[in-house]
Amino acid sequence: MKLKLLFVLLVFQVGLAQQRTCGTQVLMEQIMSNPTQRQAYLEQQEKFEVELQRLESNSLRNTNAVIRIPVAVHYPTAGTVTEAVKTCLRRLAQKQIDILNADYNAVNTDISIWNNNDSAFFPGISNGNLNVQFVIATQNHPAESGLVDGEVAVTFGTDFIGSGVLGCTNGCNEDITWAGYMNIVVTNISGGVLGFSPLGGQPQFGRTVVIDNNSFGASLSPSPTTCSNFAPTSPFNKGRTLTHELGHFLNLNHTFQSCDGANCANTGDRVCDTPSANVAAYDCPALGTVSGCVDTQLTMNYMDYTDDACMYMFTAGQATRMLAWYNLIKTQLSTTALANETFLENQFSIYPNPNKGSFTIEFKELANSFSVEVYDVTGKTIFENNYDQSANPSQMINLDNVNRGIYFINVKSDKGLVTKKLVIE
Repeated sequence: MKLKLLFVLLVFQVGLAQQRTCGTQVLMEQIMSNPTQRQAYLEQQEKFEVELQRLESNSLRNTNAVIRIPVAVHYPTAGTVTEAVKTCLRRLAQKQIDILNADYNAVNTDISIWNNNDSAFFPGISNGNLNVQFVIATQNHPAESGLVDGEVAVTFGTDFIGSGVLGCTNGCNEDITWAGYMNIVVTNISGGVLGFSPLGGQPQFGRTVVIDNNSFGASLSPSPTTCSNFAPTSPFNKGRTLTHELGHFLNLNHTFQSCDGANCANTGDRVCDTPSANVAAYDCPALGTVSGCVDTQLTMNYMDYTDDACMYMFTAGQATRMLAWYNLIKTQLSTTALANETFLENQFSIYPNPNKGSFTIEFKELANSFSVEVYDVTGKTIFENNYDQSANPSQMINLDNVNRGIYFINVKSDKGLVTKKLVIE
């Protein structure tokens, strides 16, 4: 893979080391300083505005259509690690994807804070749900990757953004080898920056979100020592840095961009249901203690700067904006990197669902081995097992001391991975 990266000297005015800092603004300044890149960016944004207006004026969204996005995760500094470390890092990557799916579908546990309390302080604002499934790709990987069908698209030691430095030259933090994927690079970023992404990313160029290696994912259970160098550290240890940066990739700006003025659609973050603000909120402010330009600041929004534990929602307007960007770039995403979900779904069934914590997974046949993982909306794994070709095709699973709520089941084989929702009453 060829690395296209210009090393530039950046000076960040970083305050407290434990406060969130995002490098997207610096990256966009570099893009806009290049005439060719600036023109391409503005043309793409013009197309986006047309699609956004189409969605907003016609309410065209099909709420039953699930968006599926193929993901590739890259650990460029982990090229010489053991297989045990690689296994640990793959688990960490899946943990982060589970968190994304909870956050972007508004089924994260802490959304209850909004539903049961905080929403009353923000009349007229609804939380957003993108109805998306991020999936680590398992099929038709780039030949250069060395991966075979059935292996997850997690790479180690590639030169893809190997330094984690912000920079652009004839393309911004990209590798055309991985065109068509939602690329996530996990590496050590200097200057106290937790992550960065282009504002409105384009998979056709192999562009990426970059996340600092100590802000990616959440704690694994049981806690491993094999990949402790990549363990997320408090207060950025709940996977929300990627939730934030991926919002940028899907064309969301910071909610504290500026005061809206007369037209919220053309100023500030350009989302009319996020109260305008021009100063970021940090740490974990109490509800109602941070004032925006006019109203109380929506500090729990993923696009502000609060700690992971204190951000837990997108607005409906932000979800519409992200959907508009997805509609613009969906033809750039690979249609062959994900498994045939229909095939996999036809291979097994789950019953009863809903249930009380006991249920059966029944495989039609075990021509191949399967693995089954059950996790909650925070991404915590509560059950995991492998089934080989000689296993009983009907497996009774009992989840001990499990709380009522929504859970997810990942079933993986050499044909790929499919996720189903499990409801425990």
